[in-house]
Amino acid sequence: MSTKNLNDKEAQNKIKKLAEDIDFVMMATALGTKPLSVIPMSTKKVDDAGNIWFLSNKTSDHNMDISRDKNIQLLYSDPSSMEFLSVYGEATIVLDKNVLKDLYGKSDDNWFDGVDDPNLTAIQVNPAEAYYWDTKSNKIVSLFKMGIGAITGNQPDIGEKGKLNV
Repeated sequence: MSTKNLNDKEAQNKIKKLAEDIDFVMMATALGTKPLSVIPMSTKKVDDAGNIWFLSNKTSDHNMDISRDKNIQLLYSDPSSMEFLSVYGEATIVLDKNVLKDLYGKSDDNWFDGVDDPNLTAIQVNPAEAYYWDTKSNKIVSLFKMGIGAITGNQPDIGEKGKLNV
């Protein structure tokens, strides 16, 4: 696997592509405690500035954690396409109605009583550091290349990884 570090806009674009393609993420809050507080979340969008957005309940444990400590870790994983993304950054709870309306979709009715639900909040994550792993081909091809590499002793080029400097 080759290393390709990305900077600025190219890094933001990589975060946007992977976060939106993978969608579901494990969000870790209260990073200074053990065990970590971790919850699955669905990415609502990644904006042009590279911020990652989620919807959340005002009374949730992770909202409470963020109000005490803004540091957050996002772990995206899609084993079927062999794409992975780790994002460390600062989270902010956002109550702006326009933001909530922009992020809210019909499927969010499963958790909230519409966009006017008094418990509806948004979480904005501003990435400070990120790292990615991305294969160039699908899982079956990657596994085949790894098998050939094990037989021949040659290291196959199955994809790239790198730090995303945002």
